[in-house]
Amino acid sequence: MFKKIRKAAERLRGTGRQDAGMVTSEYAMGIIAAVAFAVLLYEVVTSGQVRTELQAIVQRALSARM
Repeated sequence: MFKKIRKAAERLRGTGRQDAGMVTSEYAMGIIAAVAFAVLLYEVVTSGQVRTELQAIVQRALSARM
């Protein structure tokens, strides 16, 4: 009886999700999300306030005395 249950469990385990990666639609959604995040990040980094702060950081780093 136990062997039958074990065999059935092994068969069921093998019939589960067998794909090893994403399908094309998942790749497309991932790419869209990545592009949207990149655009958002670009907009934040190139905004006036952030640009001014980054320039100030670079100026302080270049003018630091050792």
